[in-house]
Amino acid sequence: MSSIPLVDLKAQYAPLAEELKAGFARICAEASFVLGPEVLAFEKEYAAFCEVKHVIGVANGTEALELAVRALGLGAGDEVLVPANSFIASALAVARAGAAVVLVDSDSDHLMDVEQAKKRLTPRTRAIMPVHLFGQVAPMGPILELAKRHGLAVIEDAAQSQGAKQAGRNAGAFGVVTGTSFYPGKNLGAYGDGGAVLTNDDELAKKLRALRNYGSEVKYHHPEMGFNSRLDSMQAMVLRVKLPHLAGYNAKRRAAASRYHALLEGVPGVLRPREVPGNEHIWHIYAVQVRDRDRVLKAMNQAGVGAGIHYPVPIHLQGAFAHLGHKKGDFPTAEKAANEMISLPIYPEITPAQQEQVVAALRAALG
Repeated sequence: MSSIPLVDLKAQYAPLAEELKAGFARICAEASFVLGPEVLAFEKEYAAFCEVKHVIGVANGTEALELAVRALGLGAGDEVLVPANSFIASALAVARAGAAVVLVDSDSDHLMDVEQAKKRLTPRTRAIMPVHLFGQVAPMGPILELAKRHGLAVIEDAAQSQGAKQAGRNAGAFGVVTGTSFYPGKNLGAYGDGGAVLTNDDELAKKLRALRNYGSEVKYHHPEMGFNSRLDSMQAMVLRVKLPHLAGYNAKRRAAASRYHALLEGVPGVLRPREVPGNEHIWHIYAVQVRDRDRVLKAMNQAGVGAGIHYPVPIHLQGAFAHLGHKKGDFPTAEKAANEMISLPIYPEITPAQQEQVVAALRAALG
């Protein structure tokens, strides 16, 4: 029985290999490696794809979110609402900008619980950061309403949702500013680190372009402090090659998710994920919930199935955020997910036979 990886990046590379090799050769011949025409072209193409005015390429997704927070002028004394169930980068970006992280539990779909967010508001709350987790958009209607009522900036974390939609609107086009990641395993992934900030605000875009480049718009002139956080030309080229295929990749992920739904229907002890009504889920991650998760995961791995966990320790129980003073039980839905979720292999090239093997291993592990 062959092994099945959690993500198979080699399968995606093969059909693109010749175009990528030509792109690498072109950039080397032009010797334009940083913030060159390749980056500018990708920014325009990705802005068109997401239906936003501006895309600013940066070094990685964490810095995309941090620069978004900084561009809004948030810092010491300001609070930002962040879901407890997310990759730690969401909270790190806020903390690194000097603002205070205020955590919020997730709902049953692993997205921000808006009712709890309302209870976590204080006079110092300045922004809310919904995370479009696992490939579907957070409940943006209630979030935007909450933000409008209390004068909050909405910062989207769209690192796992390239191409996802809600009510026909693209992830990244709801808030005042959005950060996304092009880490290799993302639905749109580079061949190294990379990220981008999205916005429809002309002034924010201008500020972000300066912040990513040492605070400079004119070489050797630095009117404000900035960072070295630039998307390089090689990664931009890889993203340009992949972008025309992204809708197709996402469609194949949706088909794979549908197969998992069918294969897992009626399997005792398995809680399947769902697509929230109004959302177009692009299934960056397909995570089921089971009891005795660690034993089940170990058995699946021993059977050659590269299942994994997203995320075994919620943010409030991470040592990096011990200073927030939280304890077990403070965010029960996030903790339950952390204890029960198993991410099954999913990528555009996964075959029905491989998915049947995955589900057979899960059934056997459950006994």
